[in-house]
Amino acid sequence: MWIGKASVTGAVFLCLARFCFAQVQPPDAGQGGTAVRSIEGMVLNQSGTGVSGARVLLKNGKSLEVRSFIALQDGKYHFYGLSTDVNYEIRAQANGMTSKTKNISVFDSHKVIHLDLKLTKKLKAGN
Repeated sequence: MWIGKASVTGAVFLCLARFCFAQVQPPDAGQGGTAVRSIEGMVLNQSGTGVSGARVLLKNGKSLEVRSFIALQDGKYHFYGLSTDVNYEIRAQANGMTSKTKNISVFDSHKVIHLDLKLTKKLKAGN
C-alpha cells in the first residue's frame, strides 16, 4: 500500500496542530465529568493601570488550598480548570498594597468569570 507524501505530511500537521491547540486552550471539561470554569482579569493600581508582577491568590472554599498566579506584564491573570461546585475567594497584592477579597459562588453559572482586582488598601503585617 502506497501513501502519498502530501497525505502523510497533512496527517502529521493535523496531529501537531491538535496537540499545540490543546496546550494553549483552557480546559472545557473537568475530570470525572465535573463542569469547570475559569477566572480571569487584571490587577490594577489606584489609577487603573495594570500591575506587573502582582501576586493573585485564589483560595478553594472546600479544600482551603491556595493557588497563586504572578500577574503578567500588563497586569492580567487567569486560573483555569476550576470546579463549578466550589466557592472561591480571590485577592491580589503588590508593592505593600492589597485588593478587597472577592467571592466566587457556586451559584455563579458563568463559565468564564471576569474580575478585575484593584489594589486599594495597605497590606497588614504577616499577610
